[in-house]
Amino acid sequence: MNSRLSGKVCLVTGASRGIGAAIAAELARQGARVAVHYGRNRDLAEQVAASLDGDKHLVLGADLADPAGAAGLIQQVVTQAGRLDVLVNNAGIYVPHPPLAVDAAEWLDKWQATLAVNLVSPAVLCHAAAKVMAEQGGGRIINIGSRGAFRGEPECPAYGASKAGLHAMSQSLALALGPQGILVYAVAPGWVETDMAREFLNSEAGAGIKAQSPLGRVARPEEIAETVCFLASSQAEYLTGSIIDVNGASYLRH
Repeated sequence: MNSRLSGKVCLVTGASRGIGAAIAAELARQGARVAVHYGRNRDLAEQVAASLDGDKHLVLGADLADPAGAAGLIQQVVTQAGRLDVLVNNAGIYVPHPPLAVDAAEWLDKWQATLAVNLVSPAVLCHAAAKVMAEQGGGRIINIGSRGAFRGEPECPAYGASKAGLHAMSQSLALALGPQGILVYAVAPGWVETDMAREFLNSEAGAGIKAQSPLGRVARPEEIAETVCFLASSQAEYLTGSIIDVNGASYLRH
């Protein structure tokens, strides 16, 4: 077993499927003890935890739309595992609200719901985790952002804005927490071939999406997971504050 993260306790939010499940699997493969967070589907989270290399993994539920639920999640990890070395803020929602297709009430509702889960919740989790990590002498926080923060999300403006805010928060926290040995990063994927995306990628629009990258495909969840695990390791210390694009050159920013 690759033990680069041996002995580390890692929390992955939204880990019952997709990118989160892939991150949990790679962390465990590299020797970490993983807290698999879920929002609603405990059965799926249990299946993910049971499939992980190693043992003593945790399955923890929390409603991240509720700030108290987010803060309580960190306490659950510390209570059950004794520490927290790596926080991966992966959970997020994408709720379409094209500006000319919704009324003012729905527009506001979608913004509030999206920002609650995609930005406020990670902020609460980061704050609670930083307190724990500072007492331990350091840690890693890795926030899963999006290419959409840079190129825009016309069908879901709140999603793009929330991810842009997540990137900016990551950089601010890298500056604020670095002296305490807490390193903070953001990872910005493009399209990823998850179960949720696969149906759309297999539709008529799929070929155009894959053609956005010169590689002619979208990312595999494992590629995002490997990037996250590199950032969680001791080899990425001087990358703190970075936003790592994992989009196959489908969008290049300056």
